[in-house]
Amino acid sequence: MEKIDLLARLKPEIDIVDQTMQNDLQNLESKGLIPTSLIKVLEHALFNGGKRIRPLLCILTASLCGNKSKDIYPLAISFEYLHVATLLHDDVIDHADTRRGRPAANTIFGLSPAILAGDFLHARSMFLVGSLGGKRSLGPICSATEGMVAGEFLQLANVQNFNQSEKDYFAVINGKTALFIGAVCEIGAIFAGSNDEEIAAVKTYGANLGKAFQIQDDLLDYLGDPAKTGKAVGNDFCEGKMTLPLIHALKKAGNTESGFLLGLLKDKKNARRAKFEEAKNIIAQSGGFEYARLLAEKMIAAGLAGLEIFTVKHNGPVIETLSALASYVTQRDK
Repeated sequence: MEKIDLLARLKPEIDIVDQTMQNDLQNLESKGLIPTSLIKVLEHALFNGGKRIRPLLCILTASLCGNKSKDIYPLAISFEYLHVATLLHDDVIDHADTRRGRPAANTIFGLSPAILAGDFLHARSMFLVGSLGGKRSLGPICSATEGMVAGEFLQLANVQNFNQSEKDYFAVINGKTALFIGAVCEIGAIFAGSNDEEIAAVKTYGANLGKAFQIQDDLLDYLGDPAKTGKAVGNDFCEGKMTLPLIHALKKAGNTESGFLLGLLKDKKNARRAKFEEAKNIIAQSGGFEYARLLAEKMIAAGLAGLEIFTVKHNGPVIETLSALASYVTQRDK
């Protein structure tokens, strides 16, 4: 399925997700449960060009497992709420000025309002999951949230560790991304009343999709077009972050080249920025980008293989969409 066909197929669902979030916020405001000042921060953060991948995955996996209930939409928005909560907090932690090419919430409204808005979205997310998805759904999403925090702490602990292994890297992205997306798919299947085999299959699909998604982010940091990604290339490298292409290059490059990279990692941020193109060339010559791309594709294949338990006869269009969404993850340019 071409990218344009995928977007056209998903647009009606995305529109419903956006409208459901708008209705939820308006309902809370009309009842006096949240102030207008908070609404302004939330609307800026939520309606800022997000791709809605997490709500879509919940809707699609629930549909794959036989769901017909419209209650899936208020459940699905809980995952966009949680995702945006992490972005609000990330931007504060990273002192980010922009998000998706627009001023970040913390630069417009201040640090405290941005943090509190993130806290609200986290709490609202958990309320929706618990009330609509039931007790069984709370376990996966709470575990995923704990994993996200643990992943961030692992990343902080590894800041000065320039000898990281792939195992170290995947421990971080499993916590930061894979557990969450796996939980989204798992909860979609739980909501639909699926059996354990189906729940495990969509969870595996989601977890692999999450890991591939993060690897593609790593690649875009080096190879992306700033006009499309909304951020300058090389941010991760300049911050000294050990992502997969760099880890592989340090392992495979010659002594001179790996020594050059290590020297930059131990140097100041300005030095890394000035020598970014040279570092990028070494990573390319060492096969870092190609290795990461192939590994992401392998994970997508493993995730899709698990969906083979669902019959194409009854689920063909949904399986096709999930397959196209998986392909999009490794082909996206922003």
